[in-house]
Order: sequence, then C-alpha cells, then structure tokens
Amino acid sequence: MGDNSVPFTAHLSELRRRLMISVGALVVGIVVSFIFRDFLFDLLLRPGGNPDLYFHQLTGFVGPTMKVAMLGGVILGLPVFVYHIVMFLNPGLTPQERRYLYLLLPGVAISFVGGVAFAYFVVVPPIVEFLLEFGDDVAEPLVSIGSYMNTVVALLFWMGVAFETPLLMYFLTMVGVARPSFFARQRRIWIVVSFVLAAIITPTLDPVNQSIVAGPFIVLYELGIWLSRLAARKPRPSSIAVD
Repeated sequence: MGDNSVPFTAHLSELRRRLMISVGALVVGIVVSFIFRDFLFDLLLRPGGNPDLYFHQLTGFVGPTMKVAMLGGVILGLPVFVYHIVMFLNPGLTPQERRYLYLLLPGVAISFVGGVAFAYFVVVPPIVEFLLEFGDDVAEPLVSIGSYMNTVVALLFWMGVAFETPLLMYFLTMVGVARPSFFARQRRIWIVVSFVLAAIITPTLDPVNQSIVAGPFIVLYELGIWLSRLAARKPRPSSIAVD
C-alpha cells in the first residue's frame, strides 16, 4: 500500500512542478507583453485600418491592456507549455508514441502561430470593416477600445487553437485512438459546431462574417481527415481505436 503511494505522490509532485514552471513562463510572457503593449496595440489596430477608438470609463484601458498582454503571454509561453506537457506524458508512452509526439512538437507551436497569422491577415480585416461600416450612414460609430480588442483577441486566439485540429487528429490516429472513418462520420456534426463557434466568437449574426470564421474550421477538419488517412497507412501501436 505504502509502496504504491510513492510513485503516485512523485507523479503529483512532478505535475505540480511542471505546472508552476508553465505558469511562470506565462507570467514572464505577460510581463514582457505588457512592457511592449504600445507596440502590440499598434500591431493589433492595423488589420482594422487603425480606427479611432475610445474608452468611456476611468479604468476602460486596463482590461484591454491585460487581454493583449495575456494573448502575448500565451504565444510567448507556448513552447514551454508544450514541452512540459510532452515531458509529463513521456513516461506513460511507448517508444513509438514518443517518437510521434516529438515529431509533432514543433508543429503544435507553428500551427498556433499560423492560425493567429491567418486570423490577423485574412479573418480580422473584413469583419472589422463590416462592423465599422454597418449603419455608419445612420450613426457615427464610437468604438470602445475594449470592444475592439475583445473581438480581435478572441479571433486571433481561437483561430490559433483551431489550427491545432489537424495535428490532433493525426496524432490520435497514429497512436491508435481513432480511425479516419470515425472522423469522416463526424463531418456534418463538425460543420454545425464550426458555425456555432463562429457565432460565439464573432459579435455579429451576419452570415458572411460567420462563414469567414467557420470556413477555415471546416477546411482544417477536412485536412485533419486527410492526415488521419495518411497516418492510418503507417504501422501503429496495438490499441483500441474508435471507429
């Protein structure tokens, strides 16, 4: 009884240590982003055409600043997060599973940054343009900086997360957890989920803007199915896969 509890205690101790390091990396990233907040604000205003923004409360600039710093902290700390997740899972994986995970490790960070870049250059500009021009013949828009940053940061973050989908599907197939046929059968459900997520992320019910957000989600899922089929052709560890 006592012998069995030692590894479990050591396991929890390692988890706590890696969580503390990851949180430390996040805090450092937030501090660095906060120091360079003027540069980040200037960067985030560009895809919206540098609109004139306002804040209407004494603390109205604090919230957006922390949101921008948090996004920067996540991006800067991402390599550390991924590394410690992999190292924590490492002892429980087979040599073949470890090899797959190590190969995907750089792709996780690259995919997230790629998703953020895609949102920055492709998704954000038309959405912000639509929101600023819609109704401007009736009333002049006085957009708060909080509203603008809430929308832009949400689009950047969730598009970055969505770009991880193909890699996750590939990895699940490689380790034998799921098969391509399972992902293919969920295609219709994923289309519905994509538009639901688009409705949550975008502050408008306009179908064009929702399609701009949902479209990449659907394309990424199709890419994940293709990668899953590619992974299914390779030798996999024997396990029970969802089919």
